[in-house]
Amino acid sequence: MSDKKLPGLYTMLGEKHPKFISAVEELGKVIRQEGPLDEKTAQLVQLAGAAAVGSEGGVHSHARRAVKAGVEPEQMRHAIILLTSTIGFPRVSAALSWVQDIIGDK
Repeated sequence: MSDKKLPGLYTMLGEKHPKFISAVEELGKVIRQEGPLDEKTAQLVQLAGAAAVGSEGGVHSHARRAVKAGVEPEQMRHAIILLTSTIGFPRVSAALSWVQDIIGDK
């Protein structure tokens, strides 16, 4: 993984189980290449998925990746706000705060 700031658990798993993490990373690359969605859209989909399951680490990771892919902060916020009727306001609020951890007040 090319992100410079990796979560402690992810780093530990990479050290203790390098083949596992390598396989997970390769799967991520392959599935993004298997369809017609561009990188920005793919990251927004994965960001929304992470928000839907309540994964703070996943939201952080996909927010970082979305920024790297050129997604604007308002696009990330909108992708999460769109989930309100599906996952509820409390989970949307939590996900927005996790995105804010990455993008700050942009």
